[in-house]
Amino acid sequence: MKKRISIKNLQVGMYITDMNNDWIPHNNFKRKGFIRSEEVIDKISKLGITELYIDTEKGTDHQDAIPIDEIEKDNQRKLDKAGELKPHNKPTIALADEMVTASKIHNEAIGLVNNVMDNVKLGQAIDISSIDELADNMLGSIFRNHHALTCLGCIRNKDSYLMEHSVNLSVLMSVYCRSMSMDKETMHQTMVGALLHDIGKVMVPDEILHKPGRLTDSEFTEMKHHVVYGRDMLKGMEGVSELSLTTMAQHHERIDGSGYPDGLKGNEISQHGKMVAIVDVYDAITADRCYHKGMTPNMGIKKLLEWSDSHLDRALVNHFIRCIGIYPVGSLVLLESGRLGAVIESNEFDQRLPTLRVMYHTKFRSYIKTEVLNLAQPKVQDRIVKAVDPADYQIPVKDFL
Repeated sequence: MKKRISIKNLQVGMYITDMNNDWIPHNNFKRKGFIRSEEVIDKISKLGITELYIDTEKGTDHQDAIPIDEIEKDNQRKLDKAGELKPHNKPTIALADEMVTASKIHNEAIGLVNNVMDNVKLGQAIDISSIDELADNMLGSIFRNHHALTCLGCIRNKDSYLMEHSVNLSVLMSVYCRSMSMDKETMHQTMVGALLHDIGKVMVPDEILHKPGRLTDSEFTEMKHHVVYGRDMLKGMEGVSELSLTTMAQHHERIDGSGYPDGLKGNEISQHGKMVAIVDVYDAITADRCYHKGMTPNMGIKKLLEWSDSHLDRALVNHFIRCIGIYPVGSLVLLESGRLGAVIESNEFDQRLPTLRVMYHTKFRSYIKTEVLNLAQPKVQDRIVKAVDPADYQIPVKDFL
């Protein structure tokens, strides 16, 4: 049986089945296997891991270990509680009306981030004015209908992860900041920092950056140094505000001090630093990468809740969930009727009642005529039972967004 255990109760003879440490980007520790020495336990503890999962059928059990089904019930309870809160962001135009403009902006954003990184590799200066213009265009789309760019962010190409992650982070941060009633200038500066947050990775050797296997200790140290490279690159650069720099520099800090590059704790981290850490973790764990199969959006949110208080700020995690919904755009959900639908838009009044594109029936295990279903409409009787993994039904959700 899979159970979660506190690091203080980890013992030699236990079998680790999940390190529960996807909040550490590029983590370089073996994920599964027997604990054969106290030295291994000490090394795991130094990673900042506070809880992990063991398999009691393969190794030693512990009286305080919590079964996985209880963990999942608790995470669902927390999610249901978050779902009772009304969303903040309200679109001003229909999703279909914004999609064409948003698609153009999204493509331009991917291209611009790619060009900026290529120029940095060649030793050329960053054109901040082009980044500023892009941020303004993205912000305009977010205010018209934030679902459009959010939806496009779910259609990923893992070979273009670095660029798409930077754009997604900027989109999600702008939605997050808007839900907290921040002014447009603050949102703009935060978006610039998010767009450039991984710029330092161009200084990391490609054989480390794109390594599909486990990183060595020295490789992991070099990977983590990308934040310092980026901070040094942007510090003092004309047109880069202090807030943009802070957003970039603190995206890997964690409230328990286990993050990097400075190991900041609690209120040593700015509010925007805590926010960008949450969004960075969420987007990273829900993306397919060369060394990582992405979680579903709903599972990603549950993991944010599980890692709250120890690594991420719980109040800010709850607010993030409130602004993107308990069923984020791109989620696949099972309805009471047995049909499956992809979430294409959240509800501005009740996040438990999003708009779906229904395309499959589980009873017949076959596709059905596609239709858009707004669960908030009084005539619609169907309701969501739970979020499901598209891989279980071999459904390419991105084709229905």
